[in-house]
Amino acid sequence: MSMKRTDLEKNKGLKIAGQMKQAGAPGRFGAKAGSVPDRRERRRIEQAQGLVPFAVKLHGDLVKELHAQAEARGLPLNELVAGLLKTGLEQSRSEG
Repeated sequence: MSMKRTDLEKNKGLKIAGQMKQAGAPGRFGAKAGSVPDRRERRRIEQAQGLVPFAVKLHGDLVKELHAQAEARGLPLNELVAGLLKTGLEQSRSEG
C-alpha cells in the first residue's frame, strides 16, 4: 500500500515536532537561565569585594581615550580607571 505524498510530509512534520519537544529548552531559558547573577546578586558580590559604584561625568574625548587604553592594555575599564586614579593620587600626595 502506497502513502500519498501529503501523508508522507505530514508524518515528517510530526516526527520533527516530536524531536523538538524531546530536545528541551536551550540553555539561555529554563533552569540554566538563573546561572547568571541578577542585578541584586551582582551588587551583593561587588559589595563583598569592597567595590562601590562611583559615577562621574567626563568629556567624550577622555572617555574614548580611556576605552582605547583599556583595550590596548587588555584590561577592563574599571581596573584601568582605578589604576590611573591610584597613580594620580599617589603623585598628588608626594607633591603636597
